Amino acid sequence: MRVVNRDGASPVVLVCEHASNRIPAVYGDLGLDAEARASHAAYDPGALPVAERLSALFDAPLVAGTVSRLVYDLNRPPEAPSAMPARSERFEIAGNRGLAPAERAARVACVYRPFERALAGLLEARGSGVLVTVHSFTPVFHGRPRSTEIGILHDADARLADRMLALAPAVPGLRAERNRPYGPQDGVTHTLVRHALPRGWPNVMLEIRNDLIASAADQDEMARRLHALIERAMAQLPTDNDRRDRP
Repeated sequence: MRVVNRDGASPVVLVCEHASNRIPAVYGDLGLDAEARASHAAYDPGALPVAERLSALFDAPLVAGTVSRLVYDLNRPPEAPSAMPARSERFEIAGNRGLAPAERAARVACVYRPFERALAGLLEARGSGVLVTVHSFTPVFHGRPRSTEIGILHDADARLADRMLALAPAVPGLRAERNRPYGPQDGVTHTLVRHALPRGWPNVMLEIRNDLIASAADQDEMARRLHALIERAMAQLPTDNDRRDRP
């Protein structure tokens, strides 16, 4: 786990759970070849550079994972089978097959808990803010092309997502859809549920089709567009004074 710009002045806190495809030596290669270890199965290509650019544009802290999601998916609770998947869309993960409870517990302790504590500690120290998580997804899934370009995902709290979706058509080159290509029914909103909802923080999960952020120039442009959209949406969120003024 890595924290960038911990003392950033923005109310935004960014998270990139699937930032890295690194598999620590203690886990070997999980039975995967080089293609699998470099694929979307192991991490979210392009997501970390976009998150880092957003961190700079907002002057916001960023909490990023440093271990492949095939070792432990930081956007899943320990009890979820997909936290340590035995299979992805295209690959068998032999090193995750038949994990003993003690092996699973060791990964939770070594990978998930430090990330969970670091993010919770950062949010607690700030008291209030906006949580934004950054992900990418593949243009083709199980042989079917995906038309979605940007997913604006939310769980029970849709305040920020609603405003972003309403404003997105005014941002050139940014075609956004609600809870696509995944949604809370797919178990992908764990970070929002675990960290934002209990604190009452407005929150959103961004899913970006990874062919749109394949180059540094594309990543820069996407970050600028998303920064503009989030800033405008945040400006429309009610303030504490607004809430106190309501009858």
